[in-house]
Amino acid sequence: MPYKESTAAVIRGALRRRRNLVEKKMFGGVGFLLNGNMCCGVWKEFLILRVGPDAYDTLLGEPYVREFDITGRPMRGWIMVRPAGYEDKTTLAALIDTTIRFVRTLPAKE
Repeated sequence: MPYKESTAAVIRGALRRRRNLVEKKMFGGVGFLLNGNMCCGVWKEFLILRVGPDAYDTLLGEPYVREFDITGRPMRGWIMVRPAGYEDKTTLAALIDTTIRFVRTLPAKE
């Protein structure tokens, strides 16, 4: 199943005013990099978010959220959110804000 383009469009809209944002096709989906660091993306119907260690455990307890694992090796600090968990604009904005806050703490990559 290809990634859900309508979800990618929503993410583009949420990130449209960010500087140093690059969109790349990857892992059978689409990823968004901020200052060279992967911050979020879409894989199939899932929203993929890099939330870092502080928010990771808390967000895993939320409905519609699971650890990011598409290869059999979960990635700590990353989550996957089912559509029901990001359809609400306020919730989506909060998730994107969490991702941006974490990725801004990382050193920029060239």
